[in-house]
Amino acid sequence: MTGAAFTHREILRILAGILLCMALGSLDQTMLVTALPAIAGEFRSVPHLSWAITAYLLMSTIATVIFGKLSDLYGRRILLETAIGVFLAASVACALAPGMGTLIAARALQGVGGGGLVSMTQASIADIVSARERGRYQAYITCTFGAASLAGPLIGGLCAQYLSWRVAFWINVPLGLLAFALSHRGLMRVPVRRAKHPIDFLGAALMLPGVTAVMLAIAWGGTELPWGSPQLLSLLGAGAVLLAAFAAQELRASDALLPPRLYANPVVRVATVLNFLCAIAMYGNLMLLPVYLQFVKGVGAGTSGAMLIPPLTVQIITSILTGRELRRSGRYVLLLRAGFASLAAAALLFSGMDSLTPFWRIELYMACNCVGIGLLMAPLWVAIQNAADFRDIGAVTGSTGFFRALGGAFGSALVWSVLLYALDAVVTREGHPQYGSNLLRGGRAAIAALPEDARAIVIPALAHGFGTAFLVAASISVLGFAATWMLKEIPLRTTTRDAAAPAASAGED
Repeated sequence: MTGAAFTHREILRILAGILLCMALGSLDQTMLVTALPAIAGEFRSVPHLSWAITAYLLMSTIATVIFGKLSDLYGRRILLETAIGVFLAASVACALAPGMGTLIAARALQGVGGGGLVSMTQASIADIVSARERGRYQAYITCTFGAASLAGPLIGGLCAQYLSWRVAFWINVPLGLLAFALSHRGLMRVPVRRAKHPIDFLGAALMLPGVTAVMLAIAWGGTELPWGSPQLLSLLGAGAVLLAAFAAQELRASDALLPPRLYANPVVRVATVLNFLCAIAMYGNLMLLPVYLQFVKGVGAGTSGAMLIPPLTVQIITSILTGRELRRSGRYVLLLRAGFASLAAAALLFSGMDSLTPFWRIELYMACNCVGIGLLMAPLWVAIQNAADFRDIGAVTGSTGFFRALGGAFGSALVWSVLLYALDAVVTREGHPQYGSNLLRGGRAAIAALPEDARAIVIPALAHGFGTAFLVAASISVLGFAATWMLKEIPLRTTTRDAAAPAASAGED
């Protein structure tokens, strides 16, 4: 059966397994955050706690590219099933971890599986749905991602509080087995073209340490290490050298992980930049909001999480409507402009918030932010996949996930560093440096324990810091809006690869 023969009901049946895979990968990016205090209490290893999250982020970022490229050579189904298997094995290892070192190693392995899940879900949809129709189904993935992002912290917190943090990892086993069964059955019907090409092992060997060095520098900059410290500059320098060597290898490799022909395409090139800028602004805003609610407004973690429910509902509705508009008109540039404009407007509104801003207004601002996310997510994926050759769908999908993850890490580190810098500048100028960024290490409890006169200094300084950080996020969104005018709009394809080339043999590239 060719891709053109899939009905809407058949696509939804296949999509069920793909969405469950997406939910698995998304849940474990957020589920561990609320369980970290319980893990710290059991292992008594607070200094290394952040590595349980950093290790996952690092490996998932790299895995998106490698899985994407390998799937072009060996097919989506086998790579998706491999990702599920790695993810499940790592989940069991996490649940059984006897110490922090083992947990960190298992989380790194879980990141490999999680990155493969994210990459393969996006590439699999491109195999069964044409670009013109893809926005309709892309909305389901965006909704799944939003729901998983919301449910993750809740599940992790409930498990840690009432059961055990280990249960959060055991949950993955039945879900993963069901995802495997659904994906195996559905994707068996998608023809596989195995191309015999050499694997770019040298490129992978250069990319892995290069990306790791850059990601660690981004994660540690302004928090673990000062931005101008020799250690951080050395890390950035090593990463730059390795990535330059990786770029040189890709230019000469016969079958590169990131084929240079992808970026010779002006649509892919500009859309990749837009994808990176979108991730910076989006993750920057999303990282700042819960911290603002807890530190400036003084609400608890549960309340700040509950406040995200209405905006995320708006995001889901916007994603669905955006997918329908993509299908109806086949146009994506106007949607991208509206999305970046909404993100910029939301960040500007956020920058004016203080401790007296009413909660209903904050909810409206967050809804505006989520409208922007809903307008951007599906059109960016569709624009990039539509512009690439069919033979490069896996590679370009992995590349898109890679730059989105890299942008998210950079955006989070950037706005957090700006927040800390602005806070320290204000309290130092007013003669109270003891109330600077070091105070935040104690969390909301440390601020709540301050005397009233000290709180009168810290809260306005914090609000100023958040305002400055949100202005930086707004400027990134404005830059993205300007860049949309450089994006050429090309007609969305109305066929899948198999429908476009029904006579192709199983051995064709």
